[in-house]
Amino acid sequence: MLDERRLRRVLEIGRTVVSELDLETVLHRVLEEARELTGARYAALGVLDDDKQTLERFITSGASPEMHRTIGDLPRGRGVLGILIRDPQPLRLADVSQHPRSYGFPVGHPPMRSFLGVPVLIRGEAYGNLYLTDKQGADEFDASDQEATELLAGWAAIAIDNARAYASEQQRRVELEQAVGALEATTAIARALGGETDVDRILELIVKRARALLEARNVLLLLSENDELHVRASAGPLAAAVRDVRVPADDSIAGEVVRTMRPQRLADVRSRLRFALAGRLDADVGLFVPLVFRGRALGVLEAFDREDGSTFSADDERLLTSFAASAATAVATAQTAANEALRRSMQASERERARWARELHDETLQQLAGLKLLLSGARRRGSLEPLDGAIEQIDGVIAELRRLIADLRPAALDDLGLAAALESLLDRVERMSGLKTRIEIDIGPRRLPAGIEDAAYRIVQEALTNVTKHAGASEVSVTVRTEHDALAIAVTDDGVGLDPSAKTEGFGLIGMRERVSLAGGELTITPGESAGTVVAARLPIVDLGSARTAV
Repeated sequence: MLDERRLRRVLEIGRTVVSELDLETVLHRVLEEARELTGARYAALGVLDDDKQTLERFITSGASPEMHRTIGDLPRGRGVLGILIRDPQPLRLADVSQHPRSYGFPVGHPPMRSFLGVPVLIRGEAYGNLYLTDKQGADEFDASDQEATELLAGWAAIAIDNARAYASEQQRRVELEQAVGALEATTAIARALGGETDVDRILELIVKRARALLEARNVLLLLSENDELHVRASAGPLAAAVRDVRVPADDSIAGEVVRTMRPQRLADVRSRLRFALAGRLDADVGLFVPLVFRGRALGVLEAFDREDGSTFSADDERLLTSFAASAATAVATAQTAANEALRRSMQASERERARWARELHDETLQQLAGLKLLLSGARRRGSLEPLDGAIEQIDGVIAELRRLIADLRPAALDDLGLAAALESLLDRVERMSGLKTRIEIDIGPRRLPAGIEDAAYRIVQEALTNVTKHAGASEVSVTVRTEHDALAIAVTDDGVGLDPSAKTEGFGLIGMRERVSLAGGELTITPGESAGTVVAARLPIVDLGSARTAV
């Protein structure tokens, strides 16, 4: 039976052991307390593998590092140690080397005689065994030692179970936080995509979110461009150093990730990176994940060095791979939107060019051809009379060319703004067509974004061209005003109105629809109250780009 002093000591040890939640600390603490409680020179805890057949780990106390190096490989559960594995019952021996199942000790192993082995059972299932050898001050362990060790093994089982449960709970918490972080990052990209189709803004958002998600020092995003990978976005201290760097798709880690569409983790970045990035990235570890959309790799997302100095784990790889799937969708959608906008812009430009070509062919070139015939006839007759008519025609051609130049790029739009350009346009239309014009502009003193001014001017210009050529109108009015965050435009005439039998729209209406669509606005064409047509457009006031084009 345990004496009162030892019993109190066991209870005291139990209270301190079960309060510890770190598993490694619990295991080493149990061994130290077992040696002190029983007077054993050496103590060990053998942890069973999942099959409960061999020892997966063998933790010792009392043996020096030099002794471990001399002994070599640690036991796996054969001989006497295997008895407790097959039959988890306490085992006490006066001389372990004399047991029939003893295999003896390897070369360099310290001599051991007395032995006490006790199973550690967690909820009735064997976790491992507690081994004590070489009792100091006595030839062997006694029944009191066995009883104290069994009590300690019970405390150890509770402490190990608590620590494992705590570790599991912590792991689940970390995984949940990572999942929430990935969801938040993915949601942020989705929200940005809903109101932003600029590829560069999307790429910037992706690298910033990925860096926060992994707590990485630096994150790069490279997109495939022909036979190269181009650094299109970066986040972290080294962002400026790697901006616009290009690496070959062949014979590079990023290229391999793109080709195989499989992520890679690098434990030694410095020796693996080559080409332009090698001399610019001061990094130790890396994680490379492909951006895959519909079975095609658009590029690669690269993370370097954790903020806490740890390496990237398999969980980090899964987390970034999941994030990259949503990021790839955002990139592909933004690229598609950009390509579609470019295509439509090019189509609009081609329609504009076709219109001006017809203008030049139908009017200016015909006038020049008539002038040539007039002068040729005068030369044959040797008469100077036609010169006055020729000069008049030349003046007409010059005026027509000036009109075309003004239509192509009105100087007032660049220098004075939308209001002045529209007033000049209506004055020119009134002088050349005989239409009575009226204009009302209320857009405030500040200039609108250049893209909005361009779009508004072209819409009014197209509408007035249709009125002068097709409406048979005597009067036209233009109103342009700002309404909250939009620019409202209306062109109203008193002409013959829309032709309900027309099956297709002319180039003018098509051009207006394309301009309004590119600006993200709305266009309506409706009959007037008593006669004629009302062309109304509403353009959101956002910066469509400051560059002014010729068409």
